[in-house]
Amino acid sequence: MKQLMLVGATGLVGSHVLRQALADPAVERLVAPTRKPLAPHPKLLNPVVDFERLPEDAEWWRVNAVICTLGTTIRAAGSQAAFYKVDHDHPLEVAYLARRHGARAFALNSALGADARSRVFYSRTKGEVERDLQAVGYPSLTLVRPGLIGGQRQENRPLGRLAVLVSRGVQPLLPRRYRVVPAERIAHHLLQAALAAVPGVHVLPSEALI
Repeated sequence: MKQLMLVGATGLVGSHVLRQALADPAVERLVAPTRKPLAPHPKLLNPVVDFERLPEDAEWWRVNAVICTLGTTIRAAGSQAAFYKVDHDHPLEVAYLARRHGARAFALNSALGADARSRVFYSRTKGEVERDLQAVGYPSLTLVRPGLIGGQRQENRPLGRLAVLVSRGVQPLLPRRYRVVPAERIAHHLLQAALAAVPGVHVLPSEALI
């Protein structure tokens, strides 16, 4: 049985990871730091935190593995700088602190097209966090790169919903990497990667998630 950490538990993919991890007998305890409290559960430790001021020496950093589903949009964040902080800086700080306290595996929900050399800001940010995570020193690092994510979000992303609807209409004609990936499938792969903690760096492309 393992102790896991989940950051991003209130998002679309993160909420599925939360449910699956709490139901999995291989998970002894799930630590899920959030800005607002989650519903209580016997296996859940839910520290309410400010991600701008994470407590560096909290005992709850001592976990076996971390799953990170933190993410936003530039529209929701308000600027590219704010977006970069949520999608790059916060995941990296969590990775450093958990690794310093002994975590040996990290699984990141990244994105299709992640590339630190990309001219597209979104793809470049995702690529840079992938690159920088590899420098943290996790024995096991899994980078999951979904394309369009299917599911019901709490936040309003009209362009994202439109893209998913259009994609579903032509789904059978699309190459597998461009098809909609259900959020619960992404969550499944993230959770299994964290539990298995296979040594090395592993990239799961969108077509491998369906």
